[in-house]
Amino acid sequence: MLNRGFIILILGVLLIVESFFLFVTAVVAKLYASSDFSAFFISGLIAFGVGLVAYFTSRNSKRVIYKRDGYFIVSMVWIVFSIFGALPFVISQHVPTFTDAFFETMSGFTTTGISVFSDVESLPHGLLLWRSLTQWIGGMGIIVLSLAILPFLNIGGMQLFAAEVPGISHIKLTPKLKGTAIRLWLIYIGLTILEIVLLWISGMPIFDAVCHSFTTMSTGGFSTKNSSIGFYGSSYIQYIIIFFMVLSGTNLSLIYYFVTLKFEKLRRNEEFFFYIAFILFFTFIMFVILLQLPNSVESTFRVALFSTASLLTTTGFVTFDYGLFPQFALNLVFIMMFIGGSTGSTVGGIKVIRVVVVLKNIYYELRRLVHPRAVIPIRIDKKSVSGAIVSNVLMFVTVYALIFAVGAIALTFFGMDFDTAVGASLTSISNVGPGLGDVMNPMSYCTVSIPAKWILSTLMLVGRLEVFTVIALLTPQFWRS
Repeated sequence: MLNRGFIILILGVLLIVESFFLFVTAVVAKLYASSDFSAFFISGLIAFGVGLVAYFTSRNSKRVIYKRDGYFIVSMVWIVFSIFGALPFVISQHVPTFTDAFFETMSGFTTTGISVFSDVESLPHGLLLWRSLTQWIGGMGIIVLSLAILPFLNIGGMQLFAAEVPGISHIKLTPKLKGTAIRLWLIYIGLTILEIVLLWISGMPIFDAVCHSFTTMSTGGFSTKNSSIGFYGSSYIQYIIIFFMVLSGTNLSLIYYFVTLKFEKLRRNEEFFFYIAFILFFTFIMFVILLQLPNSVESTFRVALFSTASLLTTTGFVTFDYGLFPQFALNLVFIMMFIGGSTGSTVGGIKVIRVVVVLKNIYYELRRLVHPRAVIPIRIDKKSVSGAIVSNVLMFVTVYALIFAVGAIALTFFGMDFDTAVGASLTSISNVGPGLGDVMNPMSYCTVSIPAKWILSTLMLVGRLEVFTVIALLTPQFWRS
């Protein structure tokens, strides 16, 4: 059975954490004389009050957590945070329905970046900052945040960490998980501050610099401008954001090793090699294709590099209308939306390491057909990958593709044409932003039907928690004693 009392305790404490961010946003709204100050202040009070009640009613519960509890808590945290995070949109009356508010907030916390607002520039400062904050919080993960600042829960937390950061292997920089979480957050915060300073120096207003740094480091893609990064028309700003997008798509542990001068670990990391190789490969192909457009060579290269970095890191920023891309370039967009960046980063998608394992498995299976008695193990970082892990990766990719397909088909029943449904389903489960068809622009979801928005919200959650965490809750075995 689930340890319900302790689950309520954790959710209550995290709600108090969320209320802190709501109050911070309220302060900023007050500084800018924004009309949504009261909405954030009231929302903060509600989140704080509910969190406080949950904490005091369950503070004496048995503080033991098992893997089953971890899966349930992680899924519920994203849902609960999105429900309470939607309150400012509802109270300020900037969205017509709770569905739209929940959709926008889920898109924020899952760092997807699709939006129901067709004109974000009309939003007050408070809501603009809150959209960016939801992505910044969600980028590193609410559970990793809790492991860094809530040691009084008196648990090791590996169950939560495993559910929040699924993959082939987990990041553990120190013997204690709390130490790992703190180091990851220090890197995350430090890089965010560095980007804010660089964007500000390059001419971006400080408020926009803060918001875009939040959504770059989280690979989220929310912008304060309708035309995204293309609004600024600055090559310096674009190259800065390209650099930080690529950095954000890198395993944070590798950045830690780089900062601590452990370059050998960086050099030996095969996933990082393929991650950079994919960026260079797709940039080159995209550049060659886009040369037919009437732009300068440097501008064409910048569009190719920016688009590739934005799509592979699932950030979703745009500087150029994808609708003007030739068809073959759109095919590349579709492929990159699947791949994603590195494990241990803030990106969505299948992840580079899984793609590498699948490609190596296909190659070695072809070799085994020719040499059936040969023992040819798959190696990553010069270490053999067990058959169980290979099987897990193949299962993940299969289920991922299946959910994407089912989601696309389901969306066609609610008013979407096939191309649009495919684009919306893929951008949601991969947490990318740009789609295909009528949702090529991340801000094209204001006209999507209410049932479709709930389907897309579910896909965003499933993609952010990498499929198995959410699917586990749907199995009968999970609920058996």
